[in-house]
Amino acid sequence: MFLKGIRDKFKHKSGIKFLKEALSRTPQIVDRANGITSIGCLVDLDHFDKPEYFFEFVEEYKLRPNAVKIIGYKSYYDKNSPYSTPVFSDKDLGWKGEIENSYALEFLSRDYDLLVNYYNEENLMLQLMTVKTNARIKVGFKEVDQKLNDLILGLPLKDFKTFKLELKKYLKVLNEIE
Repeated sequence: MFLKGIRDKFKHKSGIKFLKEALSRTPQIVDRANGITSIGCLVDLDHFDKPEYFFEFVEEYKLRPNAVKIIGYKSYYDKNSPYSTPVFSDKDLGWKGEIENSYALEFLSRDYDLLVNYYNEENLMLQLMTVKTNARIKVGFKEVDQKLNDLILGLPLKDFKTFKLELKKYLKVLNEIE
């Protein structure tokens, strides 16, 4: 038990080191045409418990039914409990910032036009997922490290309706949607 705690502490330190290095590098450019055809959503389920709201983007942006992929973060979750959304947690942190969760790896294997980082607190696992996700545009909240996102909104996390309206407004300005 004692050694496990030390190991977890070192994994956390190596994850922070990886994150700092990743943020200091120039972001990888995703070569995709303008327009939103696929959306990835990273959701902090500890602070926002309605991930199904993100499926509203399908109608909002006239997307294919499977164009929105959602993955949730919980600080602790029981692998035997059913969740409607794929989930990862702090237990899934590996060495050098690696994420050891099949749902997370499947999420990371795709390219997205838009990545919605729906969390407003500094969290190593969520930040690692943001850095590792290939997306043309990354949207998040002002409370999180601003190097992670291209578009930063200053809204409360609980107000999804306003978030959705503001995001649509800015995507129109950027000529990403009509």
